[in-house]
Amino acid sequence: MHVLHDPATPVAAQIDFDAFLAVDIRVGTIVAAEPYPEARKPAIKLRIDFGPAIGVKRSSARITEHYDCATLVGRQVAAVVNFPPRQIGKFVSEVLTLGFPDADGAVVLIGPGHQVPDGGRLF
Repeated sequence: MHVLHDPATPVAAQIDFDAFLAVDIRVGTIVAAEPYPEARKPAIKLRIDFGPAIGVKRSSARITEHYDCATLVGRQVAAVVNFPPRQIGKFVSEVLTLGFPDADGAVVLIGPGHQVPDGGRLF
């Protein structure tokens, strides 16, 4: 298990509010999901609509334990939209889709409890 997924990991060092504001976390709606069998670890390729200002972005997420492609479309999720694109095998991931680990370390996606406009920024 990766150390970041361990609930016993100590709290990270304090940061100032400007450091928090530098991380741009937005909400978007998954508009397409497909298996990514070529990934080193099981993953799903996502296309997420962040509204007109940001548009549709791609993400590779290791979420196969709790989710299948058919049930992901229409779900709102949170993602970091201002990291540089990352090459994951033959796929370029443009945003980091966010989640928390369950008791076994499998990813549980995070998103709003109610429908909100796509592109809304976390504060």
